[in-house]
Amino acid sequence: MSVVRRVLMSLAAPLVAVVAAMVITSLVVLASQSSPVEFWTILVDPPAPRVYVNIVNQAAMIFLSALAAAVGFKMNLFNIGVEGQYQIASYAAAVFAGAAIFSGALNILATLVVAMVVGSLWAGIAGVLRVTRGVSEVISTIMLNAIALTLTGYFLSTYGEKAGNSRRTTVIDPGSRLGGFTPFEERDGAVWTLVVLAILAGAAFSFVLNKTRFGFDLRATGMSETAAVASGVKVNRMVVISMMLSGAIAGLIWMPALFGAAYSYGTTFQAGLGFTGIAVALLGRNQPLGIFFGAVLFAFLNEQSNRLTLQSDISQNVVQITQGVIVLAVVVAYEVVRRRKVAAEQQAVRQKLDADKPTPGEAVSA
Repeated sequence: MSVVRRVLMSLAAPLVAVVAAMVITSLVVLASQSSPVEFWTILVDPPAPRVYVNIVNQAAMIFLSALAAAVGFKMNLFNIGVEGQYQIASYAAAVFAGAAIFSGALNILATLVVAMVVGSLWAGIAGVLRVTRGVSEVISTIMLNAIALTLTGYFLSTYGEKAGNSRRTTVIDPGSRLGGFTPFEERDGAVWTLVVLAILAGAAFSFVLNKTRFGFDLRATGMSETAAVASGVKVNRMVVISMMLSGAIAGLIWMPALFGAAYSYGTTFQAGLGFTGIAVALLGRNQPLGIFFGAVLFAFLNEQSNRLTLQSDISQNVVQITQGVIVLAVVVAYEVVRRRKVAAEQQAVRQKLDADKPTPGEAVSA
């Protein structure tokens, strides 16, 4: 297959997905008796500076969430429990940070460790159930999501500080807060300092999976457990470690917001990032670069959707349809493209074999 054709085949899937998403979304908007032209005009209109800041902050958290899901996907594990893992880890981290056992930078570092440990332990439950009892990680992580939601709600209502009509954890001391930096004017807000966690996690993910023995074992086990066992990989141990690693990354998801803006766990907590991350991981094909573009796209669509209700009568929920269609279309399109590539490669091999096959006259003379 030529280089040009290979490039075109790789671009076909995302292009088909975008076109399909635009067509289906336009039909949905038409069905709701609104104007598709108005919808797309509002959605693609350049955002205000403050919205750019929000997009960066949201994309960082979505990226971390998708990275957590991608670790499981690489191992052929469907960790649908990222939502519960980062929720209970965020609560534990907020409690620890608010207790101010340490101060300043040491408190921040210790809190990050607490978040990763709690997230990994919570995810590890599903891993242990998988290898010891054969419980599907899909079922166990769904149950653990519900348990995490119930536990955090109970602890917050029982031990949280009263703040108006709601409750929250103890507010983080000003000395342990991270203000971030302002790329625009002060009124446009700041990009959170711990957005850098997404960059570091992405680089570490790429290095570990592609340059280390552990990464090779993880990918090998995900592709074929039988082959992994034959090469000496302890599959059960890899399952537990992979789930715990996924949970550790999940524990970091809300940390940029905790230290950059929220300063406590309560009504300011942003739920739903875990499920968004799963969609973005699928969209990005579990690759850091693809996940990055997917996270930016979803953050952009989420922020721009707020303008729909202000500037038109179109529901912002239509954007969720757009996101869902993009993910489904990408998955289907990549599978179609993969099959076309396999068919093209098989055809090329057949043509090569036919060309090298001796004719009857050559066979007799030989």
